[in-house]
Amino acid sequence: MDNDEIIRRSQAACDALSADDDGLKREVLTHAGNRWSLGIVHVLGVSGRLRHAEIGRRLHGVTQRMLTRTLRQLERDGLVVRHDFQEVPPKVEYALSALGTQLLVHMIPLWTWVVENGEEFRQARERFDVSRDEVL
Repeated sequence: MDNDEIIRRSQAACDALSADDDGLKREVLTHAGNRWSLGIVHVLGVSGRLRHAEIGRRLHGVTQRMLTRTLRQLERDGLVVRHDFQEVPPKVEYALSALGTQLLVHMIPLWTWVVENGEEFRQARERFDVSRDEVL
């Protein structure tokens, strides 16, 4: 893809997001940058259906409140499916929907890019910090 095609696609995506009057697309896009949303999508993608507590055990550092909130938002946006077994005590499991699986598939190239360029990020930060220290 040449530079002109990159710019054209980028502008088309920005235009589509800007034309979104109710903010839905921008809100859903926040999942792609949210640590807990992506963690849940990854955990369910790798492990399949899981109960709330099991998802929490696999996401180190997430609070129960944040996990519940994030699962609800992912369910609301159609990325996660909640299955209530209607039992006492309550038994509920979560799984990725087809849409959630698509998100996971589309995030893999971004994650791969981040991993592959980690050293360049470190070097850029070091150069920035050195140049900033020289100014101060």
